[in-house]
Amino acid sequence: MTVLSELIKSKRKQHGLTQQDLALKSGLGLRLIREIEQGKTTMRMDKVNQLLSLFGMELIPGPKTYHHE
Repeated sequence: MTVLSELIKSKRKQHGLTQQDLALKSGLGLRLIREIEQGKTTMRMDKVNQLLSLFGMELIPGPKTYHHE
């Protein structure tokens, strides 16, 4: 999983939403919601921001950080 996928899944659960609820509220497809939560690494930034806006957040450019497992 990616940091983004973990964040989206966590926020969705905090708000008591299913993936389908999140798709309907965001105007995005259920398939995209599932792909994001599964850690898809390539996607359009505008779609990610459309989703994050439901939680009062947005994706912005910043320094690259490395996460080691």
